[in-house]
Amino acid sequence: MKKKSLIFIAGATLLLSGCGGGSEAKDESSGTLPDLGDRYELDASTPAWQLDTKEDNKLTWYVNAEWWDSSFGEDLVTKKIKEDLDIDIEFIIGDDTKLNTFFASGDMPDIISIFDANASIARQAESWAWPLQDLAEKYDPYFLDVASEETLDWYQLSDGKSYGYPDYSNTAEDYASGAIHGNDGLIIREDVYEAIGRPDMTTPEGFLEALNSIKEQFPDLIPLGFNDLPKDGLATNSLDRVVQDLIGVPYLDGDQYNDRNLDEDYITWLKTLRQAHENGAISDDSFTDDNETFKNKISSGKYAAVLMSSFINHGAPIQAFASSNPDGAYMAIDAVQSTVGNEPILTQAGISGWMINYITKDAKDPAKAIQVFTYLLSDYGQMLTTYGIEGETYEYVSDDEIQFTPEALEVQQSDPDKWKKEYRVGEFCQFGHDKYRALNPQSYQEALHQMMAWADDKLQPQFETENIEPDPGTSEARALSAIKTNWSTTLVSAIRASSDEEVDQLIAEYKTFQDQNSIEEVNQIKNEKIAENKEKLGM
Repeated sequence: MKKKSLIFIAGATLLLSGCGGGSEAKDESSGTLPDLGDRYELDASTPAWQLDTKEDNKLTWYVNAEWWDSSFGEDLVTKKIKEDLDIDIEFIIGDDTKLNTFFASGDMPDIISIFDANASIARQAESWAWPLQDLAEKYDPYFLDVASEETLDWYQLSDGKSYGYPDYSNTAEDYASGAIHGNDGLIIREDVYEAIGRPDMTTPEGFLEALNSIKEQFPDLIPLGFNDLPKDGLATNSLDRVVQDLIGVPYLDGDQYNDRNLDEDYITWLKTLRQAHENGAISDDSFTDDNETFKNKISSGKYAAVLMSSFINHGAPIQAFASSNPDGAYMAIDAVQSTVGNEPILTQAGISGWMINYITKDAKDPAKAIQVFTYLLSDYGQMLTTYGIEGETYEYVSDDEIQFTPEALEVQQSDPDKWKKEYRVGEFCQFGHDKYRALNPQSYQEALHQMMAWADDKLQPQFETENIEPDPGTSEARALSAIKTNWSTTLVSAIRASSDEEVDQLIAEYKTFQDQNSIEEVNQIKNEKIAENKEKLGM
């Protein structure tokens, strides 16, 4: 990315709420967007925020997350946004209850950010949000220059228009570019690995022998750990999805959904984990530890090896242990491989992204709202939200590599609280993208570099299987929820089983439970949505 081409991109998966500051009002009778009048003339080659003559703009933005920092204009990043756009944004935060209140009352914010592309409000966005293509045509054609055509196509509804735009939406081109990094695998303390002779842990037999060696030589360590189990029983964990990815269990059987939990190769490894537990290599505490406890055990090096989902999200504890134990830092190794010859198929964030941002039909100033989207999606906005201000917090090493200034790097490394609150670099991520983080190796803790490099060539996008679950509120969605909860119990019971025969019995009972809870109807819906996804992707 050439420095001269930077034109602003800053993350926005939030939502603008309520009483915005534009003079226009939506024409309720026609449902059409208000005209610009003489406010500015459209220019397809220039972002509209650079042309807009309106001053003292105000917007409300609702983010469906109570953890979101709702301040604006108090840190380096949002001060610059406020200055460039001449805007004051009131952020409102809350949970699903508050979000539903907006829809029930009809008093909507200007912008709304949600986190579930499969939610009913996302699937019915044409009833409450403006199409992004219409907003671009009316107010800011430059938006279509900075938005990804593939991402817009992915979020098309039945009318052929797109209403929401996400952050971290990775296309096939993004995967091919090398900007998207692998994030899962088996990591092991290097000192432990050396002490047991760097054994081959790719086969069930070698894996168990290595864990036994750890148990004998390092009795104070937990030989094998794994991510905390979801308390609602509805999410996957490193014991299923990560293992399945490592051994290359296909996501599809031809063009149909493949139930990876029932794959014979995976069940072989599930029985291997059962044997590891029986051998004392897996602690029963790991089944009840929460995420904070899991992180503490990583930062103290309590685990000898870890089946890890998301290196990057655990960068702080991984780096903490590496800093205090440089000779024993965790490293990713080839381990847990297919017994039938499949190659690993690690996954990362897909084309659906994470936070999804909408401009509501109640937006008081839809022109300014789409300008915000354009600004945050542009190179300029992305560099601002990801790295701050050139010369002040970052500088160019070459045309395609940057680094933090010494002063900024010192704050980042020694005072993370100040970095977060006063700089907010890398925090305002609503329209963020991995390809910008890739410009700076310092974006990721040093202890993660080897792990990401190990995983990178194993990445394969699985766009066809994104957002394929039954629509919320349907009988099939309720059935799938029950099946997921049952699987969570089955998984833990299988690893803690007394024999492989008991594992087979548990899997048989799980299959019966699936049959009793409309699994055929659930999978039919998944297959229909896979077909729809392939059509969107032109596959």
